[in-house]
Amino acid sequence: MTIPAEWGGLAAGLLIATVTAPVGVSGAVFLLPVQLSVFGVPSPSVTPTNLLFNVVAGPGALARFHRDGRLRGPLTPLLVAGTLPGVVIGAVVRVFAVPGPTVFRLLVALLLLPLGLWLIARTLRPAARAAPAGTAAHPPSPRALTGLALLVGVVGGVYGIGGGSLLGPLLVGRGLPIAQVAPAALASTFVTSLAGAGTFALLSLTGSEDIAPDWSLGLACGVGGLIGGYLGARLQPRVPETALRVLLGVLATALGAAYGAAALS
Repeated sequence: MTIPAEWGGLAAGLLIATVTAPVGVSGAVFLLPVQLSVFGVPSPSVTPTNLLFNVVAGPGALARFHRDGRLRGPLTPLLVAGTLPGVVIGAVVRVFAVPGPTVFRLLVALLLLPLGLWLIARTLRPAARAAPAGTAAHPPSPRALTGLALLVGVVGGVYGIGGGSLLGPLLVGRGLPIAQVAPAALASTFVTSLAGAGTFALLSLTGSEDIAPDWSLGLACGVGGLIGGYLGARLQPRVPETALRVLLGVLATALGAAYGAAALS
């Protein structure tokens, strides 16, 4: 790995994490196409490389959220209880079944593109602005939250993305406040990334493919994400809830559009 690529990874991780951490997204889902297209990380090693990014970058935002007392609450253990077994299942599926990336890209596009647009419209329309921020008429039940987190964990294990990119828009769209969703989503992403990276390490001993991460690039991106995540978490209380919800909607829309274009190209 050349020095310019490592510096590029550091800059990419820093920028992405600074923007995404305030809304509970680790940034791995945005880093995935960068690693594939810009740095040329091959599949399937891009998946453990992305998990490595989450492991290194995660403590930055989590340290800030913990310092501010925003990691306490029932949402974090509910999400971890679902995503933790899900990521192990997903890692096994990734090594032995190797689902095609086109189907994944289409699914992400079909989920996040309309969800992002709806979240933006719901946040900006006058009726939504008049309502108290972060209220939900029918908040998800604990069982529904854990079940949703299980599905997201499987996807995260297969493709090496942070579950916050999927959980965040879904939970905020149901009316949960970002101040509650963001720390819990990032905590579940960090824990499941540790488990996923460990699972890939064990599977690499028996698998026929080279599924080791790109260590130098993953660590460089992770260090950038560590700094950016802390900065983003520190900025979150200073940004209005409405602006954070719009940002999350924009990120979801942009990601859905990008993956849709990649799937159709």
